[in-house]
Amino acid sequence: MRAMPASPASSPTAYERYRPWQRLVETGFWVGTILVNAVANSITVLMDARRSGLDTADWEPAVWEGSSALLWLVIVPCVVWFTRRVPFQWDGLRRYLALHLAASVVVCLVHVGGMVGLRVLAYRVMGGTYVFGDWPVELGYEYLKDVRSYAGMVLTIEVYRLALRRLQGEASLLAAPDEGPPLESVERPERFLVRKLGRDFLVAANDIEWLQAAGNYVNLRVRGHDYPLRSTIAGIEARLDPTRFARVHRSYIVNLDRIVSIEPLDTGDARLHLADGSTLPCSRRYRADLKERV
Repeated sequence: MRAMPASPASSPTAYERYRPWQRLVETGFWVGTILVNAVANSITVLMDARRSGLDTADWEPAVWEGSSALLWLVIVPCVVWFTRRVPFQWDGLRRYLALHLAASVVVCLVHVGGMVGLRVLAYRVMGGTYVFGDWPVELGYEYLKDVRSYAGMVLTIEVYRLALRRLQGEASLLAAPDEGPPLESVERPERFLVRKLGRDFLVAANDIEWLQAAGNYVNLRVRGHDYPLRSTIAGIEARLDPTRFARVHRSYIVNLDRIVSIEPLDTGDARLHLADGSTLPCSRRYRADLKERV
């Protein structure tokens, strides 16, 4: 095993340089992809109509593709949220596929219903009438397209998150050995295994400054770096040494040795000031117990 770098003043990693741009890049990717696809489809549909001699106005393909694109822009954040709630796991693959299959039906209904509504409004403004066609038949046709789009979105999101975790580093608990007794307690770990870009590091539990719940992960804060651990906040709390760590918020656990001061707030909550200069919230539910322990 290779030791963790000890210096908090080391040069920023590629992930840390990317973080300030992350939201802009993610938003730009989806907006750009959907809009470019809509423009390209509008042009090709209009070209096909001209070749076939159809009486299609120049604005109609733009309305068809634009209405679809607007609905996808609304749906994408919902898909991102849902993939956080239902992350990919090999041991729960059947449940994962079933939930996403059901979600694809909901997405199709929202997408088709919304875009048809927008098209009806657009045609009225232009003095025409939009006819969607036979709903059962057309809805089935649209679902065959939408389920592929939904699957592509989910695959893109999962691959992107996997790449981010490899770049950032992902923590896991040390497993019991195949043979013989473990060298340290598995139920109350003294160290965590961190895998980053194919390299493994051991992180001492006492080096963790604080932990934050993040969907189906808990981020371990170690020397200014965050390492996601696949666990619930309650699940990892039960495995940490209660003499070292304390729950201070529904989303935070703190290393007691890192607390410098506790600042009371008018709301009854508190703000924790840590040795590294960061601050954490402390809800009133945990404040009294924390004061006694500190």
